Amino acid sequence: MLRLAWRNLKREIFHGEARVLLIALTLAVASVGSVGLFADRVRQGLSQQANVLLGADVLISGDRPLPETFAAEAKKRGLAITNSVRLGSMVSKPNAGAASSPTLTDVKSVSAGYPLRGNIRVSTPEGGEKPIVGQPSAGEVWVDERLAQRLGVKAGEAVQVGASALKVALVFKEEPEVAGSFLTMSPKLLLNEADLAGTQLVQPGTRASWRVHVAGKGSEAYESWAKAALGAGQRLDTVRELRPEVKSTLERAEQFLAMAALLAVILSAVAVALAIRSYLKRELDNAALMRCLGASRAKVWTLFAAQALMLGTCGAILGLLGAYLGQFALAWAMQYLGSLPLPWPGIAPALRAVAVGFVLIFGFALPPLLALANVSPLKVLRRDLGTGTAWGWLSAALAFAALIGLAAWQAGNIKVGTTVLGGALGLLVVSGVVSAGLIALLGRALGSMSPVMRLGLSNLRRRKWSTGLQLACLSLGVMSLFLLTQVSSDLFDAWRKAMPADAPNRFVINLFPDQRAEASKIIAEGTGKTPDLFPMVRARLTAINGTAVNADTYTETRAKRLVDREFNLSMGEKLLAGNTVIDGTWHGTSTVLDQLSLEEGIAAALKTKLGDTLTFDFGGASRTLKITSVRKVEWDSFRVNFFAVTPLKTLDEYPATYITSIRAPKDAQAFTSKLAAQIPNALMIDVGEIVDKVQEIVGQVARALQFVMLFSLAAGLLVLYAAVATTQDERRYDTAVLRVLGAAREQVRKAAMVEFALLGALAGGLGALGATLTGWAIARRVLDVPYAWSASSWVIGVIGAMLGVLIAGWLGMRKSLDASPLQTIRSIS
Repeated sequence: MLRLAWRNLKREIFHGEARVLLIALTLAVASVGSVGLFADRVRQGLSQQANVLLGADVLISGDRPLPETFAAEAKKRGLAITNSVRLGSMVSKPNAGAASSPTLTDVKSVSAGYPLRGNIRVSTPEGGEKPIVGQPSAGEVWVDERLAQRLGVKAGEAVQVGASALKVALVFKEEPEVAGSFLTMSPKLLLNEADLAGTQLVQPGTRASWRVHVAGKGSEAYESWAKAALGAGQRLDTVRELRPEVKSTLERAEQFLAMAALLAVILSAVAVALAIRSYLKRELDNAALMRCLGASRAKVWTLFAAQALMLGTCGAILGLLGAYLGQFALAWAMQYLGSLPLPWPGIAPALRAVAVGFVLIFGFALPPLLALANVSPLKVLRRDLGTGTAWGWLSAALAFAALIGLAAWQAGNIKVGTTVLGGALGLLVVSGVVSAGLIALLGRALGSMSPVMRLGLSNLRRRKWSTGLQLACLSLGVMSLFLLTQVSSDLFDAWRKAMPADAPNRFVINLFPDQRAEASKIIAEGTGKTPDLFPMVRARLTAINGTAVNADTYTETRAKRLVDREFNLSMGEKLLAGNTVIDGTWHGTSTVLDQLSLEEGIAAALKTKLGDTLTFDFGGASRTLKITSVRKVEWDSFRVNFFAVTPLKTLDEYPATYITSIRAPKDAQAFTSKLAAQIPNALMIDVGEIVDKVQEIVGQVARALQFVMLFSLAAGLLVLYAAVATTQDERRYDTAVLRVLGAAREQVRKAAMVEFALLGALAGGLGALGATLTGWAIARRVLDVPYAWSASSWVIGVIGAMLGVLIAGWLGMRKSLDASPLQTIRSIS
């Protein structure tokens, strides 16, 4: 039976309709696989680029030395590791007297291999930067430029670190680990781990952090393992968790790639569904002939099931080969453009592509093929007999279920999946309604038209189901092409504008209330803009709705961290730029001073809602505040934002400092020196590297998305071709009959062009409508960016679709116009 199935399949591939189905299936697997493999490489590359801000892929820390199991497990998985101990300490210049006061410093002892991601960079005499490889040697330290400036030291001189006087071997500009909290970014000093004991800084009760840095392929699986292995006083960090603006950027980047991949899946499924219709017409005759020769239903069922399995295997193999070749071409092009380095893809996207191929063949092709076992032997004599409506409804139900399953699996994001799939299904319904209305309208208007117009449009009216199917599939193809080109470009431009080129690159913190005027004057002189200063009060959360809470109250890492550290609360009347109230009412100028506005992520982590009360401890003084609003915050704006905000005067009785964000000029040395000299307690945090990295990620995603779209565009074009080709046999037969009845070749051609033009124009309009509505929903529900539709898109959509269908239709019927009518009828019959 297997031999017979293979022989039949080979015959159909080389001489029959199975060739079209195999091509559609191969392109489906290739497009989905290419998108998946390349998107996986881009995702890994983007993550690694972002991880430069952390110096590792995963950072595990604890308030005491960590168990060896963390490092042992990382080594077992083939990951790179390095260790460090971080603590705050006063560092001074020996025998400097009053000229150099001790400075609170972020001291870090490092082992070989540090940093695992990124480089330590030093300034060059030309004003640039260059990377440095290695770590401080024993007896030496590396200090950053801020510490060197405050202590008045340079390379070759010594600094006092605890009980040890160590030589300054290097003055560096920046190290990779800049993704931590702004409030702990003091001047930095790196020393060799062998010198830590001699400094005597680590004593019982010392507040230090012992850390294990991990990086390498497979770090995500290690992250999952390590989270489950964390004990008391231990935490795991990734760059997403430490920096909300980086997390927001990466999530939006992955949503764009997920949208492209999802569209490839939907389009591939439609292409396979269209290709199977032509294949079934030939197989109906074969099944009927087998039944006439005595084959049982079970044998016919087995034969066609084997053919479907073989077809799926061939399509998966060819498609997977095309997917790997395609993503390699994309990777080469990306590197040629000077973009981010792309790691080797994982096996998961390849397996997913193969699985998609088999779901397509079994969900869309197998049910109709198995229905062939039910065909009546009379089909050999009576051409009007089919397989029964029950099998047709079952096939449609299975295909619909397969499409929903594939969409949910491929999207990876429930909002992206439901929005794109909902738009596609809604468009199919609208297309059906429009098709029915068009057929009814044509029935009344045909009598007043010219013969050529009447002949062309009557073809649409005569083939009601084919017309509806073609219009629906063509509209879906046009919608997808628009989403991948015009709409995605508009969405991406909106995202880019949300992250402006002049985003703040410095945070100035720790300003005292009586220093606000002087600080504003210095900053205005240095930047040309008067800054907005915001109050900040530190407090610890102690109770929710009157019930005491601590780290043990929660199981999630973020919630534990929130309760275990101090909050930064602020006061204000105006809603900050980039903040949107999504629940409740903003307090504004209200004089009720027990109100609190929470950021949505914090509210979700703490499992709080409107009306709940939070009790804070302000250095011994307790205060209870009621949640009256929940805000969504655009963290990737790099403006000052707060998790918790109260009305003005609410926190006046507690000690406060002030914070602002500014855009400092490239040459900010004089400006920063003046601020440090006149307000020595002020800290200026340079986040320029984070801003540059986020902007770089946006640019890289733009290039990556353009290349990923090529495969989805190919799938869309395949749908357009398949939608036109699905009725080619009928058109060829009709053309031959008309020629036999005396119609001129030019009349038949013009009638067909009228039919194709109307079909294409309607599909273009419906596709543009679907793309516009879906794009608006994605902008509002998923990406949270403004969206403005373009009237030119509709004009391009209608004209482009009309021309595309005209060209595809003409190419499909050209041979039948030139061929002998008798020859055409014989070949089809």
